[in-house]
Amino acid sequence: MTIIKHELHQGKMSFFIWTTAISFLLAVCIFLFPEMKGEMDGMNDIFSSMGSFTEAFGMDKISFGSFIGFYAIECGNILGLGGAFFASFCAVTILSKEEKDHTAEFLLTHPVKRIYIVTGKLIAVLLQIIMLNLIVSALTVVSTALIGEAIPWKELTLLHLAYFLLQLELAGLCFGISAFLRKGSIGIGLGIAVFMYFLSLIANISEQAEFLTYLTPFGYAQGADIVTNLSIDTALVLIGMLCCGLFTAVGCIKYCQKDIF
Repeated sequence: MTIIKHELHQGKMSFFIWTTAISFLLAVCIFLFPEMKGEMDGMNDIFSSMGSFTEAFGMDKISFGSFIGFYAIECGNILGLGGAFFASFCAVTILSKEEKDHTAEFLLTHPVKRIYIVTGKLIAVLLQIIMLNLIVSALTVVSTALIGEAIPWKELTLLHLAYFLLQLELAGLCFGISAFLRKGSIGIGLGIAVFMYFLSLIANISEQAEFLTYLTPFGYAQGADIVTNLSIDTALVLIGMLCCGLFTAVGCIKYCQKDIF
Protein backbone atom coordinates (compact mmCIF):
# COMPACT_ATOMS: atom_id res chain seq x y z
CA MET A 1 0.00 0.00 0.00
CA THR A 2 2.89 2.37 0.77
CA ILE A 3 4.36 1.88 -2.71
CA ILE A 4 0.97 2.48 -4.35
CA LYS A 5 0.44 5.70 -2.39
CA HIS A 6 3.97 6.85 -3.19
CA GLU A 7 3.55 6.23 -6.93
CA LEU A 8 0.17 7.97 -7.01
CA HIS A 9 1.60 10.95 -5.13
CA GLN A 10 4.64 11.09 -7.38
CA GLY A 11 2.55 10.95 -10.53
CA LYS A 12 -0.23 13.30 -9.45
CA MET A 13 1.06 16.27 -11.48
CA SER A 14 1.38 14.34 -14.74
CA PHE A 15 -2.02 12.75 -14.08
CA PHE A 16 -3.57 16.18 -13.55
CA ILE A 17 -2.00 17.61 -16.71
CA TRP A 18 -2.99 14.69 -18.95
CA THR A 19 -6.50 14.42 -17.53
CA THR A 20 -7.09 18.16 -17.79
CA ALA A 21 -5.80 18.31 -21.37
CA ILE A 22 -7.88 15.35 -22.59
CA SER A 23 -11.00 16.51 -20.72
CA PHE A 24 -10.69 20.06 -22.03
CA LEU A 25 -10.30 18.97 -25.65
CA LEU A 26 -13.22 16.56 -25.35
CA ALA A 27 -15.47 19.20 -23.81
CA VAL A 28 -14.56 21.75 -26.50
CA CYS A 29 -15.25 19.16 -29.19
CA ILE A 30 -18.67 18.30 -27.75
CA PHE A 31 -19.69 21.93 -27.27
CA LEU A 32 -18.76 22.65 -30.89
CA PHE A 33 -21.23 20.07 -32.19
CA PRO A 34 -24.40 22.26 -32.01
CA GLU A 35 -22.62 24.98 -34.00
CA MET A 36 -21.52 22.53 -36.66
CA LYS A 37 -24.65 20.39 -36.75
CA GLY A 38 -26.37 22.43 -39.46
CA GLU A 39 -23.36 22.14 -41.77
CA MET A 40 -22.79 18.42 -41.32
CA ASP A 41 -24.73 17.30 -44.40
CA GLY A 42 -22.38 19.20 -46.67
CA MET A 43 -19.37 17.98 -44.71
CA ASN A 44 -20.55 14.39 -45.06
CA ASP A 45 -20.46 14.75 -48.85
CA ILE A 46 -16.99 16.22 -48.70
CA PHE A 47 -15.58 13.59 -46.36
CA SER A 48 -17.17 10.71 -48.28
CA SER A 49 -15.31 11.73 -51.43
CA MET A 50 -11.84 11.89 -49.90
CA GLY A 51 -10.91 8.31 -50.75
CA SER A 52 -8.23 6.77 -48.54
CA PHE A 53 -8.52 9.53 -45.96
CA THR A 54 -12.22 8.70 -45.51
CA GLU A 55 -11.48 4.99 -45.08
CA ALA A 56 -8.59 5.60 -42.70
CA PHE A 57 -10.83 7.29 -40.14
CA GLY A 58 -13.96 5.24 -40.82
CA MET A 59 -15.97 8.23 -42.06
CA ASP A 60 -17.46 6.08 -44.82
CA LYS A 61 -19.29 3.92 -42.25
CA ILE A 62 -21.17 6.40 -40.07
CA SER A 63 -22.99 9.70 -40.41
CA PHE A 64 -20.92 12.66 -39.37
CA GLY A 65 -24.15 14.60 -38.86
CA SER A 66 -25.33 12.53 -35.89
CA PHE A 67 -23.93 13.23 -32.45
CA ILE A 68 -22.62 9.71 -31.90
CA GLY A 69 -21.05 9.69 -35.36
CA PHE A 70 -19.37 13.02 -34.66
CA TYR A 71 -18.27 11.82 -31.22
CA ALA A 72 -16.88 8.52 -32.50
CA ILE A 73 -14.68 10.25 -35.08
CA GLU A 74 -13.67 13.56 -33.51
CA CYS A 75 -13.78 12.83 -29.77
CA GLY A 76 -12.74 9.23 -30.33
CA ASN A 77 -9.44 10.31 -31.82
CA ILE A 78 -8.81 12.69 -28.93
CA LEU A 79 -9.53 10.08 -26.28
CA GLY A 80 -7.91 7.26 -28.23
CA LEU A 81 -4.61 9.02 -28.80
CA GLY A 82 -4.60 11.01 -25.56
CA GLY A 83 -5.41 7.96 -23.46
CA ALA A 84 -2.84 5.88 -25.33
CA PHE A 85 -0.14 8.48 -24.70
CA PHE A 86 -1.00 8.70 -21.01
CA ALA A 87 -1.08 4.92 -20.46
CA SER A 88 2.20 4.45 -22.35
CA PHE A 89 3.85 7.32 -20.47
CA CYS A 90 2.83 5.94 -17.06
CA ALA A 91 3.81 2.35 -17.74
CA VAL A 92 7.08 2.86 -19.59
CA THR A 93 8.56 5.04 -16.82
CA ILE A 94 7.24 3.16 -13.79
CA LEU A 95 10.25 0.82 -13.48
CA SER A 96 13.02 2.49 -15.47
CA LYS A 97 12.78 5.75 -13.49
CA GLU A 98 14.19 4.00 -10.41
CA GLU A 99 17.47 3.35 -12.22
CA LYS A 100 17.47 6.67 -14.08
CA ASP A 101 17.02 8.67 -10.86
CA HIS A 102 19.27 6.32 -8.85
CA THR A 103 16.54 5.55 -6.34
CA ALA A 104 16.59 1.78 -6.91
CA GLU A 105 19.48 1.40 -4.45
CA PHE A 106 17.30 2.91 -1.72
CA LEU A 107 14.06 1.16 -2.68
CA LEU A 108 15.47 -2.34 -3.05
CA THR A 109 17.41 -2.31 0.24
CA HIS A 110 14.11 -2.34 2.14
CA PRO A 111 12.87 -5.73 3.43
CA VAL A 112 10.28 -5.95 0.65
CA LYS A 113 10.38 -8.54 -2.11
CA ARG A 114 10.72 -7.24 -5.65
CA ILE A 115 7.48 -8.90 -6.71
CA TYR A 116 5.61 -6.77 -4.16
CA ILE A 117 7.31 -3.64 -5.49
CA VAL A 118 6.40 -4.52 -9.06
CA THR A 119 2.83 -5.38 -8.08
CA GLY A 120 2.43 -2.08 -6.25
CA LYS A 121 3.69 -0.14 -9.26
CA LEU A 122 1.36 -2.05 -11.58
CA ILE A 123 -1.63 -1.29 -9.36
CA ALA A 124 -0.67 2.40 -9.33
CA VAL A 125 -0.62 2.48 -13.14
CA LEU A 126 -3.97 0.69 -13.29
CA LEU A 127 -5.56 3.07 -10.80
CA GLN A 128 -4.41 6.11 -12.76
CA ILE A 129 -5.84 4.70 -15.99
CA ILE A 130 -9.14 3.87 -14.27
CA MET A 131 -9.39 7.36 -12.72
CA LEU A 132 -8.65 9.02 -16.05
CA ASN A 133 -11.41 7.07 -17.77
CA LEU A 134 -13.95 7.66 -15.01
CA ILE A 135 -13.34 11.41 -15.09
CA VAL A 136 -13.46 11.59 -18.88
CA SER A 137 -16.61 9.43 -19.06
CA ALA A 138 -18.40 11.59 -16.48
CA LEU A 139 -17.40 14.76 -18.32
CA THR A 140 -18.68 13.32 -21.60
CA VAL A 141 -22.10 12.55 -20.12
CA VAL A 142 -22.39 15.98 -18.47
CA SER A 143 -21.23 17.84 -21.61
CA THR A 144 -23.65 15.89 -23.82
CA ALA A 145 -26.55 16.70 -21.50
CA LEU A 146 -25.57 20.40 -21.43
CA ILE A 147 -25.80 20.74 -25.23
CA GLY A 148 -29.26 19.16 -25.16
CA GLU A 149 -28.40 15.92 -26.99
CA ALA A 150 -29.86 12.56 -25.99
CA ILE A 151 -27.16 10.47 -24.36
CA PRO A 152 -26.47 7.31 -26.43
CA TRP A 153 -25.59 5.17 -23.42
CA LYS A 154 -24.81 1.91 -25.19
CA GLU A 155 -22.60 3.44 -27.86
CA LEU A 156 -20.73 5.62 -25.36
CA THR A 157 -20.24 2.71 -22.97
CA LEU A 158 -18.81 0.51 -25.73
CA LEU A 159 -16.56 3.28 -27.04
CA HIS A 160 -15.13 4.13 -23.64
CA LEU A 161 -14.70 0.45 -22.76
CA ALA A 162 -12.74 -0.08 -25.98
CA TYR A 163 -10.46 2.89 -25.22
CA PHE A 164 -9.95 1.62 -21.67
CA LEU A 165 -8.91 -1.82 -22.96
CA LEU A 166 -6.64 -0.14 -25.52
CA GLN A 167 -4.92 1.75 -22.72
CA LEU A 168 -4.51 -1.44 -20.68
CA GLU A 169 -2.87 -3.24 -23.58
CA LEU A 170 -0.45 -0.41 -24.28
CA ALA A 171 0.32 -0.11 -20.56
CA GLY A 172 1.12 -3.84 -20.39
CA LEU A 173 3.37 -3.59 -23.45
CA CYS A 174 5.22 -0.53 -22.18
CA PHE A 175 5.53 -1.96 -18.67
CA GLY A 176 7.25 -5.03 -20.09
CA ILE A 177 9.63 -2.83 -22.07
CA SER A 178 10.29 -0.65 -19.02
CA ALA A 179 11.82 -3.59 -17.17
CA PHE A 180 14.57 -3.82 -19.82
CA LEU A 181 15.46 -0.12 -19.76
CA ARG A 182 17.91 1.67 -17.51
CA LYS A 183 17.53 5.28 -18.58
CA GLY A 184 14.84 7.66 -19.82
CA SER A 185 12.12 5.93 -21.78
CA ILE A 186 9.32 8.46 -22.32
CA GLY A 187 10.08 8.77 -26.02
CA ILE A 188 9.89 5.00 -26.47
CA GLY A 189 6.47 4.81 -24.82
CA LEU A 190 4.97 7.66 -26.82
CA GLY A 191 6.59 6.32 -29.98
CA ILE A 192 4.94 2.93 -29.47
CA ALA A 193 1.52 4.59 -29.09
CA VAL A 194 1.99 6.59 -32.31
CA PHE A 195 3.29 3.53 -34.17
CA MET A 196 0.27 1.46 -33.12
CA TYR A 197 -2.07 4.27 -34.20
CA PHE A 198 -0.57 4.48 -37.66
CA LEU A 199 -0.70 0.70 -38.05
CA SER A 200 -4.48 0.93 -37.62
CA LEU A 201 -4.70 3.70 -40.23
CA ILE A 202 -2.73 1.60 -42.72
CA ALA A 203 -4.95 -1.41 -42.00
CA ASN A 204 -8.04 0.71 -42.74
CA ILE A 205 -6.68 2.03 -46.02
CA SER A 206 -5.30 -1.15 -47.61
CA GLU A 207 -7.03 -4.51 -47.84
CA GLN A 208 -3.63 -6.17 -48.16
CA ALA A 209 -2.68 -4.72 -44.78
CA GLU A 210 -5.81 -5.76 -42.87
CA PHE A 211 -3.75 -8.27 -40.90
CA LEU A 212 -2.18 -5.30 -39.07
CA THR A 213 -5.48 -4.97 -37.21
CA TYR A 214 -4.40 -7.96 -35.12
CA LEU A 215 -1.13 -6.24 -34.16
CA THR A 216 -2.50 -2.98 -32.79
CA PRO A 217 -4.94 -2.26 -29.94
CA PHE A 218 -6.47 0.47 -32.08
CA GLY A 219 -7.88 -2.36 -34.20
CA TYR A 220 -10.71 -3.01 -31.72
CA ALA A 221 -11.09 0.65 -30.77
CA GLN A 222 -12.35 1.85 -34.15
CA GLY A 223 -15.20 4.21 -33.28
CA ALA A 224 -16.95 3.79 -36.63
CA ASP A 225 -17.00 -0.01 -36.35
CA ILE A 226 -18.21 0.03 -32.74
CA VAL A 227 -21.05 2.47 -33.46
CA THR A 228 -22.08 0.61 -36.62
CA ASN A 229 -22.01 -2.90 -35.11
CA LEU A 230 -22.88 -1.92 -31.53
CA SER A 231 -20.19 -4.33 -30.34
CA ILE A 232 -16.46 -4.67 -29.81
CA ASP A 233 -14.54 -7.32 -31.74
CA THR A 234 -14.14 -10.02 -29.08
CA ALA A 235 -11.38 -11.88 -30.93
CA LEU A 236 -9.21 -8.77 -31.18
CA VAL A 237 -9.83 -7.93 -27.52
CA LEU A 238 -8.81 -11.43 -26.41
CA ILE A 239 -5.61 -11.21 -28.46
CA GLY A 240 -4.91 -7.79 -27.00
CA MET A 241 -5.48 -8.83 -23.40
CA LEU A 242 -3.35 -11.95 -23.94
CA CYS A 243 -0.52 -9.74 -25.20
CA CYS A 244 -1.05 -7.40 -22.25
CA GLY A 245 -0.76 -10.26 -19.77
CA LEU A 246 2.24 -11.73 -21.56
CA PHE A 247 4.26 -8.51 -21.67
CA THR A 248 3.34 -7.71 -18.07
CA ALA A 249 4.50 -11.15 -16.93
CA VAL A 250 7.76 -10.78 -18.89
CA GLY A 251 8.32 -7.38 -17.27
CA CYS A 252 7.74 -8.78 -13.78
CA ILE A 253 10.07 -11.73 -14.32
CA LYS A 254 12.79 -9.55 -15.86
CA TYR A 255 12.67 -6.96 -13.07
CA CYS A 256 12.73 -9.60 -10.33
CA GLN A 257 15.86 -11.16 -11.86
CA LYS A 258 17.52 -7.97 -13.05
CA ASP A 259 20.91 -6.88 -11.68
CA ILE A 260 20.09 -3.27 -10.84
CA PHE A 261 23.00 -2.35 -8.60
